[in-house]
Amino acid sequence: MELVRPLSEEDLAILAIECETVAGHTCKVLILERPVEVEELRASIAARLEKAPELSLRLHDEHGTLWWARDDAVDLRQHVVADTGRPLDHDGLRDRIAQLFEQRMDRGRPLWQIDLLPPLAGGGAALVWRIHHALADGTTAMRIGRSALWNEPETQTAARPRAHAPGGATYANVQGLHMLVREAPHPWVHSPFDGRIDEKRTIAFATGDLKSFHRVAASVCGATVNDAVLTVVSGGLRRWLEAAHCPVGPVRVKVPVSLHGAHHARGEEELGNRDSYFILDLPLGPPDPAVRLEAIHRATKARKQEHDAEWLDAVMHELRKTSPGLRRFADHVLASPRSFALNVSNVPGPRRPIDVLGVPVDALYAIAEIGQRHALRIAVLSLVDTLGFGLCADPTLLPDVEQLAAAIEEEATALCAIPAPS
Repeated sequence: MELVRPLSEEDLAILAIECETVAGHTCKVLILERPVEVEELRASIAARLEKAPELSLRLHDEHGTLWWARDDAVDLRQHVVADTGRPLDHDGLRDRIAQLFEQRMDRGRPLWQIDLLPPLAGGGAALVWRIHHALADGTTAMRIGRSALWNEPETQTAARPRAHAPGGATYANVQGLHMLVREAPHPWVHSPFDGRIDEKRTIAFATGDLKSFHRVAASVCGATVNDAVLTVVSGGLRRWLEAAHCPVGPVRVKVPVSLHGAHHARGEEELGNRDSYFILDLPLGPPDPAVRLEAIHRATKARKQEHDAEWLDAVMHELRKTSPGLRRFADHVLASPRSFALNVSNVPGPRRPIDVLGVPVDALYAIAEIGQRHALRIAVLSLVDTLGFGLCADPTLLPDVEQLAAAIEEEATALCAIPAPS
């Protein structure tokens, strides 16, 4: 056994939130054109395991400090399994994914598993890849998937390093504390997803056309695809709240921001988790998606120009070193449903068609775990020209998550119908 590195601050924080009602993993759902054989998949991953070293890492306690240690004998029979049974219809697929998502990873082995589900009733097959968030965030998971699971044509486009906040530690403290104040709870804002969650989950999916999102975002106000994603989510929430005869007001969302590029540009070690976030109010009032898109773009542009995510990352790291007690208090405050109601992540996926063992992947979705007093989470992942929205919720608090997914898809259609300027 080889000790690789101690768990990072982010890794430990994710492990710490796992409990009876919260699992720490995420999953990727691949819809394949047809089923693949489990033995062939095991052999393929075994041959590529060196290209994805994270898949050989497991937790190890070394004198009270948790390390990632390399497991030299990964038993792929335990990590790649065939789930036999009758063909799954739409609801059966959702239920089976939810059941898998509720399960916990065995911390005595590397923290990932692939389940090949029974054939789908309408044709095709589903592959569910669970990976613990302590091991990899969304960006890292895409790199691992490209290295070990699917085949993806090489692209020449290099990732552009993200700009990072200037100034030294002292200035970072002052500016970062300003960010903390701005991200602090709003006592007057009610979250529609605030409630005591249990261990059960329900899953739903929606799709959008990535090319149309690009076109509309750029033509309406020079916005980004992520602005368009937030616009569609806000419209879906508006439709859903109106249908439930609930008050329609702003919903505060947490928007994760990948910092992999910035840390790499500074020559820092590449770790599995490198992200921060900013928080903003989604405007649910305006029924016109173009009006909401412009408002959201103005808000996200200001956050980016002021480097909110980078400053928040800097001050939280500084607090951990200088005042652990204040850091724990800040973590508690920022996790409040009064700070944000909903986490909406958007990770760029493969830009070209991918396959598993030569079988085309028709659709790709991400599912991310909810948290205490946050009964809904939305993860967005692209595949070529399609955006996949994965919704994870507590079924007791949100029994109608399928209706919300349908509302998001309706809003995606409405956004894409905005004509190009003449």
